[in-house]
Amino acid sequence: MRNPFSRCVLFAVALLMLLAVTWKSDRIEDVGSRIVKAASSHNKGPIPQQPIGDGPQAGDKDIVPVSDHVMECGVNSTYMGELKARYELGETFQYLKRYVKINREPVARKSITKLTQQLLPNAFTTVDMLHPSNYGNEKCIEPLHVPVSESPYPATGNLSDFMFGVSTTFKRFSSEKTSPVNEWTYWLTDGKGNSNGGKLVLLLLDATEDQILHAKTILQHAGIDVDVFHSDSSMEMAVRYLTLIPTLYNHPERPSKKWLVSCDDDTFFPSVHALTKKFEVYDPNDMLYIGTLSEDINNVDRHGSQAFGGAGVFLSVPLAAQITKDYETCKTDDKIHESNSGWGPQGDILLRKCIYENTDVRLSILRGLYQLDLYGDPSGFYESGIKPISLHHFKGGGWHSALPWQYTKIAHICGEDCTLQRFQTSDNFIISTGFSVAQYPLGVSFNLAQMERTFAAAPQDKGWNLDYVFDPQRPSLLKTGRKISWDLQEANVNPDNTVTQVYVRKANDWRWVDQFNQPMSQLDGIVELVWVP
Repeated sequence: MRNPFSRCVLFAVALLMLLAVTWKSDRIEDVGSRIVKAASSHNKGPIPQQPIGDGPQAGDKDIVPVSDHVMECGVNSTYMGELKARYELGETFQYLKRYVKINREPVARKSITKLTQQLLPNAFTTVDMLHPSNYGNEKCIEPLHVPVSESPYPATGNLSDFMFGVSTTFKRFSSEKTSPVNEWTYWLTDGKGNSNGGKLVLLLLDATEDQILHAKTILQHAGIDVDVFHSDSSMEMAVRYLTLIPTLYNHPERPSKKWLVSCDDDTFFPSVHALTKKFEVYDPNDMLYIGTLSEDINNVDRHGSQAFGGAGVFLSVPLAAQITKDYETCKTDDKIHESNSGWGPQGDILLRKCIYENTDVRLSILRGLYQLDLYGDPSGFYESGIKPISLHHFKGGGWHSALPWQYTKIAHICGEDCTLQRFQTSDNFIISTGFSVAQYPLGVSFNLAQMERTFAAAPQDKGWNLDYVFDPQRPSLLKTGRKISWDLQEANVNPDNTVTQVYVRKANDWRWVDQFNQPMSQLDGIVELVWVP
């Protein structure tokens, strides 16, 4: 039997061994942490976030991606030549490559997160394509560390309760400028070639049998669960729109659905999880007509108070059954005439009249759906830190131009909350994730909770048209010298689970001049962000 002194010695040795193991485990770093270490190991970390509200949370099926990417920041002359050609840059341009480390934390999404790090601690690299030997040995600096919520990934979205109906032309479907295939692939599949349960019923106007088959083949190859049918051009356009409802209701898969959705070919849902979470509060057994008004009060005055279809019109199956029953009486010549707001018969009006004149059901507004009846530069909207449920009118043609399919690629490794989330660096840059990198050379001395009014309402812009949805907007900083921005042109999800984003600024961009109309930069510019999970 050991004496007390021996027992004390043994206890001390055991305690020292336990402390050594604990110390060693504390020093074990995960692969991601080792990968993103750079020349400087100093990281002050972000200013703590203040959660705002509740959003969808990642579940057991959400697998957090990992990456074995090794940072490389040397400027490659071949790659620079590719960027120059792709974006029509000058012979000499500015270039910055910056790594961003994603830190998922149990916090709510925040509209603006302030970082203590700088985006541009050193100067841009000036790339001279005529003298490529002047660069190539650049070293990586420590990545930006950004805290984000533990939001779910697009791969686990589930739209099994929804059936979507769209009517368009084969020309719009097949045109490179207007084709919706990429956007539909994002919100109707898991991103890996499989349907996420959402059903698409596509009506193509005056398409041939070969065109119908072509469209169906393309969409099914992308993983979209779709049926494609002919649409009759002899019908008034408003009637074709109304016809979507009985088409959806009479579809053989309708008994397994709770919500029938009418939308446009340029309707986009950036977050499937956010959309489905919104519908948790509704009872699909009720007669429900869900949507939103136009943001432009003039359009509501002009066309009436009803769901504007581009933002998405959601009908419960019982209400769709009633519309189908009343369909013939809802599309008479008199009803078509009554749906003419002065801009021709409107399908949204025809649908609203069919509901209001035959039931006591009235529109339920769903906040976060956006018709986006906007003209001009849309950056004030997309740079506001917003988390939209739907987007619309982003294909140009008189409306604004945007690339939401590119913006949302970051969601595949960061989670759906990351799309359009803002990060403000200590040197007065704001990254609106997936949309832009904006610099404010005179500082950020304005209210970031307000949208910048870079856009306009039309045809009558009274200055306050959009206030009831967007709240009063702060003045535009375009052409003031107080802001200069690089806009996202391309994003790629790489095989190593990183996402590369290329933001471009042109020296002759009309927006980036000072108050004397002098360009803020004489050179084109590229900011390339590489996001690492």
